[in-house]
Amino acid sequence: MASEHKVAEVPNIWAVAQQQFDAAAQKLDLDDGLRRVLRVPKRELTVNFPVTMDDGHVEVFTGYRVQHNVSRGPAKGGIRYHQDVTLDEVRALSMWMTWKCAVVNIPYGGGKGGVIVDPKKLSRRELEGLTRRYATEISPLIGPDRDIPAPDVNTNSQTMAWIMDTFSMHHGYTISGVVTGKPIAIGGSLGRNEATARGAVYTLHQASTALNIPLEGARVAIQGYGNAGSIAASLLHDEGATIVAVSDSTGGIYNPAGLDPNNVSAWKREHGTVVGFPKAEEISNSALLEVDCDILVPAALENQITASNAPRIKARIIAEAANGPTTPDADEILFERGIFLIPDILCNAGGVTVSYFEWVQDMQSFFWTEERINESLKGIMDRAFGDVYEMSKLHEVHMRTAAYMVAVARVAEATTLRGLYP
Repeated sequence: MASEHKVAEVPNIWAVAQQQFDAAAQKLDLDDGLRRVLRVPKRELTVNFPVTMDDGHVEVFTGYRVQHNVSRGPAKGGIRYHQDVTLDEVRALSMWMTWKCAVVNIPYGGGKGGVIVDPKKLSRRELEGLTRRYATEISPLIGPDRDIPAPDVNTNSQTMAWIMDTFSMHHGYTISGVVTGKPIAIGGSLGRNEATARGAVYTLHQASTALNIPLEGARVAIQGYGNAGSIAASLLHDEGATIVAVSDSTGGIYNPAGLDPNNVSAWKREHGTVVGFPKAEEISNSALLEVDCDILVPAALENQITASNAPRIKARIIAEAANGPTTPDADEILFERGIFLIPDILCNAGGVTVSYFEWVQDMQSFFWTEERINESLKGIMDRAFGDVYEMSKLHEVHMRTAAYMVAVARVAEATTLRGLYP
């Protein structure tokens, strides 16, 4: 019964995305017709497809690909494999991708995909079969000039390699630009793996300067020790910050004297979890959010910071490396408490920015050095932070609404200039 109650109180993620859009549209005094256009996805595809399992029986899986808006360029967005994927979740994530691409001002619209599956229960061969069949089913929608998928929850560079190969086979020649987040050997980009975390750290640099809270000596707690969380921990540790707590899906560890992220990562590789790491006390994921720290980095799943725990959060800066970790009610509480929040569509946009660099490199068949990639990423993230911070001061709103205002204004302008067809 307890778990049923918990699900009931979590807000619908699509309702949250629309609520955030409405707040920005209101502040921008957006035309009603334009609001109606931007409030819903342009295209939604649901596919039900068979996969032959290792024992010979056939299983049918359901998948989605949603394109929210393509006024500023091709749709861009990840594909997640998760047993709890819903069409509403994919809609929300596709809308967030539209704003994310617009806030960092790269020429993409927003898209997202998902398959309802627990990939941990599938063999590698079954996973490949599922991926190739799903790619085939969504192939009318995807392409380097129309919609470019990328990795997301439970998908990785290998998944992208299978999708790229499947799409290329349909066309009879290699089309590397159809996905990003690929292995480097087949058109992937240097720096892509670290991009989300690096982008988040660049925004933290800007926030620490704006608020006069130095990163050196700052105490940091990180919820989620996957790609973004673990790399952010290492980068911040290198800056002289003290990592006091980290967690993954099984639980967390806490040591106020500091954890060495390299040792924690080695432990996780060996044991499959951060839990049990020596010289640290165990804490739950929910307790981690409330530990005494200067910077909190939610890098796990959505709806983690809610109205019920927001009053107890002690961090001075929250950097959202995950998508949608904070509910709208919590946003208001944090703002009133003077906690500075770097919203997801700005904070974790480093991933899509370097995905854009990867796509540009694929389209030109000309590859950059890692130094050039990181330098270009820093320029884009710094400029985006500046745009959002200025908007927040100008309109006296919190950073999320400011980020939405910057993004929605850009998409609205593109949509208005293009007009309605026919």
